[in-house]
Amino acid sequence: MMALRSLTSQMAAAQPRRSVGARAGKTVSGKTASKSSSFSDVASVEYLKSLPGVTAPFEDVFDPAGFARTASIRDVRRWREAEITHGRVSMLAALGFIVGEQLQDFPLFFNFDGRVSGPAITHFSQIGQGFWEPLLIAIGVAESYRVAVGWATPTNTGFNSLKDDYEPGDLGFDPLGLKPTEPEALKEMQTKELNNGRLAMIAIAAFVAQELVEQTEIFEHLFLRFEKEVILELDDIERDIGLPVTPLPENLSAL
Repeated sequence: MMALRSLTSQMAAAQPRRSVGARAGKTVSGKTASKSSSFSDVASVEYLKSLPGVTAPFEDVFDPAGFARTASIRDVRRWREAEITHGRVSMLAALGFIVGEQLQDFPLFFNFDGRVSGPAITHFSQIGQGFWEPLLIAIGVAESYRVAVGWATPTNTGFNSLKDDYEPGDLGFDPLGLKPTEPEALKEMQTKELNNGRLAMIAIAAFVAQELVEQTEIFEHLFLRFEKEVILELDDIERDIGLPVTPLPENLSAL
């Protein structure tokens, strides 16, 4: 009996332990493992560490509220899909704010007979009939395609979850062939996209807040701030050399 126990212990010790990489979908032999089984074998925080987007200055997972510690892998995958989608929309929105405000007076810019003007936050309310219908159709087609590619059929166990074989954000749309084939290069590109999307989400929130408060365009706000700083610096120089101080214009005093 003792010999049998010793042999069993030696056989168990000889079995290789699976690494985090193996849990993420690869076995030690290199064969692809079932993702549905791997999701239950690894902690959500460890899974999150293996994903793109973990960069300096937060070289560990940035999760101050501890959401990942109590979430399942399926929750983390769904959150990553939402983060990528919102980042992409925010990058387009931030670019649209800037471009739209600069081109609204350009003769070749299609702005519905010149009715669109002022801060970008008011542009949609100025657009007449004939714009919203195509926009809603385009959004509906894009979202329907994304749901068909990445989202599982809603059932009791698969409701509001992604397909096990779907990589968040990978919709197969790469008309220019920019997607790297090397895993490390692909992860680096995905990290760059995530970081730019995160910055864009902060930027578009700031754009909207600034235009709601001041009702001025983005660059108009920037130039007014720059003008105010120049005048204040000039005032300091004038005080130092005993010259009359340049008064601050009324439109700048409230900034």
